[in-house]
Amino acid sequence: MQIWTHFPEHLAEIDAVYLGDEERPRRLRRIGTSRGHATLSLQGITDRESAEELRGTVVRIDRTQAAPLEEGEFYHFQLIGLNVETEAGEALGTVAEIIETGANDVYVVRDAEGNETLIPALKDVVPVIDPEAGKMIVRPLNYWG
Repeated sequence: MQIWTHFPEHLAEIDAVYLGDEERPRRLRRIGTSRGHATLSLQGITDRESAEELRGTVVRIDRTQAAPLEEGEFYHFQLIGLNVETEAGEALGTVAEIIETGANDVYVVRDAEGNETLIPALKDVVPVIDPEAGKMIVRPLNYWG
């Protein structure tokens, strides 16, 4: 599988995974990692044909097994779906996706009509992220001084 985590070293501590939308986890018997990919040996997957049928399936872990983050850091799943508004209270939409650019992430905020606003994930631009309240507050940049 392709690894989507920024903490690949943490995979050695995982003991169960969820395949796709499965509600019950599968025991992870063994994992090997190399160059951004992992090979898994899972409970219930006993032959190559069974494994091939899972090609393209998202593999998830339980939240309790996620690597701990520093204060003020969030996992993408915590941000997707947050309501976004300006400091003045103007609703902009919800976080629809996150683009990783290398320098900083960019939040793609989509309104009800499908219009998109790109918000750089910078503390000066996004002073408040509150997943528990379901919102993100942004300070629009004033390019015209």
